[in-house]
Amino acid sequence: MFAKYLSTSTERKGFTLIELLVVVSIISLLSSFVLFSVNQANARSREAVRKSDLHQLQSALENYYVDYNAYPNTGNEWWGISVNGGGREEYIPGLAPRYISELPLDPSRATSGWSGYLYRSDGRNFKLISHTIGPEDFPTPGQAFHDPIRPTTAIMVCSDEPACSTW
Repeated sequence: MFAKYLSTSTERKGFTLIELLVVVSIISLLSSFVLFSVNQANARSREAVRKSDLHQLQSALENYYVDYNAYPNTGNEWWGISVNGGGREEYIPGLAPRYISELPLDPSRATSGWSGYLYRSDGRNFKLISHTIGPEDFPTPGQAFHDPIRPTTAIMVCSDEPACSTW
Protein backbone atom coordinates (compact mmCIF):
# COMPACT_ATOMS: atom_id res chain seq x y z
CA MET A 1 0.00 0.00 0.00
CA PHE A 2 2.78 2.44 0.85
CA ALA A 3 5.06 1.10 -1.82
CA LYS A 4 4.04 3.71 -4.38
CA TYR A 5 5.21 6.48 -2.01
CA LEU A 6 8.51 4.83 -1.27
CA SER A 7 9.42 4.07 -4.87
CA THR A 8 12.73 5.34 -6.20
CA SER A 9 11.31 6.46 -9.50
CA THR A 10 13.48 8.76 -11.65
CA GLU A 11 10.42 10.56 -12.99
CA ARG A 12 10.70 14.38 -12.54
CA LYS A 13 7.69 16.25 -11.21
CA GLY A 14 8.86 19.92 -11.45
CA PHE A 15 11.61 22.40 -12.23
CA THR A 16 14.92 22.62 -10.45
CA LEU A 17 15.95 25.76 -8.65
CA ILE A 18 18.59 26.51 -11.30
CA GLU A 19 16.03 26.29 -14.09
CA LEU A 20 13.73 28.71 -12.27
CA LEU A 21 16.58 31.16 -11.66
CA VAL A 22 17.55 31.09 -15.34
CA VAL A 23 13.97 31.82 -16.41
CA VAL A 24 13.63 34.67 -13.88
CA SER A 25 16.96 36.14 -15.07
CA ILE A 26 15.88 36.06 -18.72
CA ILE A 27 12.56 37.71 -17.90
CA SER A 28 14.33 40.40 -15.86
CA LEU A 29 16.75 41.11 -18.69
CA LEU A 30 13.97 41.41 -21.26
CA SER A 31 11.91 43.70 -19.02
CA SER A 32 14.90 46.00 -18.50
CA PHE A 33 15.22 46.36 -22.29
CA VAL A 34 11.54 47.23 -22.57
CA LEU A 35 11.77 49.76 -19.72
CA PHE A 36 14.80 51.41 -21.33
CA SER A 37 12.94 51.70 -24.66
CA VAL A 38 9.87 53.21 -22.99
CA ASN A 39 12.01 55.78 -21.15
CA GLN A 40 13.73 56.75 -24.40
CA ALA A 41 10.36 57.13 -26.14
CA ASN A 42 9.08 59.31 -23.29
CA ALA A 43 12.14 61.56 -23.51
CA ARG A 44 11.67 61.96 -27.29
CA SER A 45 8.01 62.74 -26.73
CA ARG A 46 8.81 65.46 -24.15
CA GLU A 47 11.36 66.94 -26.54
CA ALA A 48 8.78 67.06 -29.35
CA VAL A 49 6.27 68.77 -27.05
CA ARG A 50 8.86 71.37 -26.00
CA LYS A 51 9.76 72.17 -29.61
CA SER A 52 6.09 72.41 -30.57
CA ASP A 53 5.41 74.72 -27.60
CA LEU A 54 8.34 76.96 -28.56
CA HIS A 55 7.11 77.15 -32.17
CA GLN A 56 3.59 78.07 -31.06
CA LEU A 57 4.90 80.70 -28.66
CA GLN A 58 7.21 82.11 -31.33
CA SER A 59 4.26 82.45 -33.74
CA ALA A 60 2.19 84.15 -31.04
CA LEU A 61 5.08 86.52 -30.28
CA GLU A 62 5.43 87.42 -33.97
CA ASN A 63 1.68 88.14 -34.18
CA TYR A 64 1.98 90.33 -31.07
CA TYR A 65 4.88 92.16 -32.74
CA VAL A 66 2.79 92.81 -35.87
CA ASP A 67 0.08 94.44 -33.73
CA TYR A 68 2.30 96.47 -31.35
CA ASN A 69 5.60 96.84 -33.23
CA ALA A 70 7.31 95.45 -30.11
CA TYR A 71 7.57 92.17 -28.23
CA PRO A 72 6.08 91.76 -24.75
CA ASN A 73 8.61 93.47 -22.53
CA THR A 74 10.07 91.97 -19.33
CA GLY A 75 12.50 94.82 -18.69
CA ASN A 76 15.32 92.66 -20.09
CA GLU A 77 14.91 90.20 -17.20
CA TRP A 78 14.17 86.47 -17.33
CA TRP A 79 10.58 85.56 -16.48
CA GLY A 80 9.52 81.95 -16.26
CA ILE A 81 7.60 79.20 -14.59
CA SER A 82 8.97 75.93 -13.26
CA VAL A 83 7.19 72.59 -13.38
CA ASN A 84 7.98 72.03 -9.70
CA GLY A 85 6.78 75.43 -8.48
CA GLY A 86 8.08 78.93 -8.62
CA GLY A 87 8.08 81.67 -11.20
CA ARG A 88 5.36 83.70 -12.87
CA GLU A 89 2.26 82.12 -14.37
CA GLU A 90 2.18 84.91 -16.95
CA TYR A 91 5.82 84.60 -17.97
CA ILE A 92 5.12 86.34 -21.28
CA PRO A 93 3.03 89.40 -20.39
CA GLY A 94 -0.01 90.15 -22.54
CA LEU A 95 0.29 87.10 -24.80
CA ALA A 96 -2.55 84.96 -23.45
CA PRO A 97 -5.45 84.67 -24.21
CA ARG A 98 -5.44 86.89 -27.31
CA TYR A 99 -2.45 85.38 -29.16
CA ILE A 100 -2.37 81.94 -27.56
CA SER A 101 -5.13 80.36 -25.47
CA GLU A 102 -2.83 79.74 -22.50
CA LEU A 103 0.88 79.75 -21.85
CA PRO A 104 2.16 76.16 -21.90
CA LEU A 105 4.08 74.44 -19.13
CA ASP A 106 7.16 72.34 -19.69
CA PRO A 107 6.22 68.63 -20.02
CA SER A 108 9.01 67.52 -17.67
CA ARG A 109 8.17 65.57 -14.55
CA ALA A 110 11.23 66.81 -12.68
CA THR A 111 10.82 67.07 -8.94
CA SER A 112 14.15 68.74 -8.21
CA GLY A 113 16.12 71.44 -9.92
CA TRP A 114 14.54 74.01 -12.21
CA SER A 115 12.82 72.83 -15.38
CA GLY A 116 10.49 75.11 -17.26
CA TYR A 117 10.07 77.85 -19.85
CA LEU A 118 11.91 81.17 -19.57
CA TYR A 119 11.28 84.37 -21.54
CA ARG A 120 13.35 87.55 -21.78
CA SER A 121 12.69 90.67 -23.84
CA ASP A 122 13.71 94.28 -24.09
CA GLY A 123 10.79 95.03 -26.43
CA ARG A 124 12.98 94.95 -29.58
CA ASN A 125 14.22 91.35 -29.23
CA PHE A 126 13.21 88.25 -27.32
CA LYS A 127 14.62 84.89 -26.31
CA LEU A 128 12.48 81.98 -25.19
CA ILE A 129 14.07 78.85 -23.77
CA SER A 130 13.01 75.53 -22.38
CA HIS A 131 15.42 74.87 -19.52
CA THR A 132 15.64 71.21 -18.55
CA ILE A 133 17.32 69.27 -15.79
CA GLY A 134 18.03 65.66 -16.61
CA PRO A 135 19.31 63.42 -19.36
CA GLU A 136 17.54 64.97 -22.34
CA ASP A 137 18.77 65.26 -25.91
CA PHE A 138 19.97 68.74 -26.89
CA PRO A 139 20.68 70.09 -30.39
CA THR A 140 24.26 70.61 -31.49
CA PRO A 141 25.64 73.85 -32.99
CA GLY A 142 24.02 74.59 -36.33
CA GLN A 143 20.83 72.69 -35.54
CA ALA A 144 17.50 74.38 -34.91
CA PHE A 145 16.80 75.21 -31.25
CA HIS A 146 20.52 75.19 -30.27
CA ASP A 147 21.26 77.60 -27.43
CA PRO A 148 24.95 78.61 -27.53
CA ILE A 149 24.80 79.92 -23.94
CA ARG A 150 23.20 76.75 -22.48
CA PRO A 151 24.15 73.94 -24.90
CA THR A 152 23.40 71.09 -22.48
CA THR A 153 20.50 72.47 -20.45
CA ALA A 154 18.17 74.32 -22.84
CA ILE A 155 16.61 74.63 -26.26
CA MET A 156 15.60 78.05 -27.58
CA VAL A 157 13.94 80.28 -30.13
CA CYS A 158 14.80 83.96 -30.46
CA SER A 159 14.06 87.03 -32.54
CA ASP A 160 17.50 88.34 -33.51
CA GLU A 161 20.89 89.36 -32.19
CA PRO A 162 21.99 90.06 -29.50
CA ALA A 163 19.31 87.87 -27.91
CA CYS A 164 20.24 84.70 -29.78
CA SER A 165 23.91 84.49 -28.91
CA THR A 166 24.45 86.54 -25.75
CA TRP A 167 21.38 86.27 -23.49
